Amino acid sequence: MLITKKRNWRNNKLKKLNSMELVKKANELRLLSLEMINEAGGGHIGGSLSAMDIMTALYFNILNIDPENPKKKDRDRFILSAGHKAAGYIPVLAERGFLDKKLLATFNKLDSPFGMHPDMNKISGCEMSTGSLGHGLAIGLGMALALRMDNYDSRVFVLMGDGEIDEGTVWEAAMGAAHHSTDNLIAIVDYNKCSMDGPINQIINIEPIEEKWYSFGWEVRRINGHNMDEILTALSNLPNEKGKPTVIIADTIKGKGVSSIEGDYHWHYGLLSDKQLLSARKKLGEEQ
Repeated sequence: MLITKKRNWRNNKLKKLNSMELVKKANELRLLSLEMINEAGGGHIGGSLSAMDIMTALYFNILNIDPENPKKKDRDRFILSAGHKAAGYIPVLAERGFLDKKLLATFNKLDSPFGMHPDMNKISGCEMSTGSLGHGLAIGLGMALALRMDNYDSRVFVLMGDGEIDEGTVWEAAMGAAHHSTDNLIAIVDYNKCSMDGPINQIINIEPIEEKWYSFGWEVRRINGHNMDEILTALSNLPNEKGKPTVIIADTIKGKGVSSIEGDYHWHYGLLSDKQLLSARKKLGEEQ
C-alpha cells in the first residue's frame, strides 16, 4: 500500500481570502495588468482580463504554494497553457510574492524577464514556458503522473483558452489522463467565446463542449467564470470523483472589466486609449 506524502500547509503562510476579498483582489490585478500593458505599448489584453478571476482564486485561496520556497516538492502546480495571457499571470505572481512588482514596468522591454509569453527560466513561480498552444495539458498530465509516482497528493491545474482546444494534442492528453485515472489533474477552459480570428462558433464550433469532455472520461463542471462563489466551489474538494480527471468549463467575457472592449474578439491584443484606460480605472476602482 502506498503511503501518500501529505502537503505541508505550514509552508503556505498566506491567509486565504474570502469571496468578496477575492473579487476586490481580482479587480486590483486587472488594473495592474492594464497599467503594465499600457506601459509596454500593447499586450494580449482580452484573455488576460477574462481569466483573472480564476487565477486570483487559485493563487489567493486554492494553491498550496510558497513564494519563499517556490520549488518545494509537495507544491501544487499551475500551468498557463494559454501563454499569451501572461499579461494577467505575471501581475498575479507579483502580487502573490514571487516577483518584485517594480519589475512589471519592464514588461516586454529589452532585457526584461517578462515577455508576451512566460519563461520558466526567468520567472519565479512559473512552472512551464508556454505560448505555443495545445501543449499545456500534456505537460500537466506528465507532472500529475510524476507526482503520483512520488506519492505526493499535490494537484496540477492547467488553464487553457477555448480556441486552444482546437489543437489535437489537447484531446490526446485528455484520453491519456482518463486512461491513467489521473484525478490530481484539473483542466480549466477560459471559455470567453472569442479567438484571435473571430467568434469561436464561427471558426471551429466546440459545442457541445461538456459532452465532449464527458465522452473522454472526465468529470465535468461548468461555471460562471466571473462568479467567485462558483469558482471557489468548483476548485474546492477536488477530485469530485475519485479516479477521474476534472475539467472546469468557465464561461467568461473577453476583456472583462473594460466595458468598451468586453466580448469583442478584436481585443485579443491591443492598447487602450487614454480615455478607455481612465474609464477602466474608474470602473474597476469603484468595484473594489
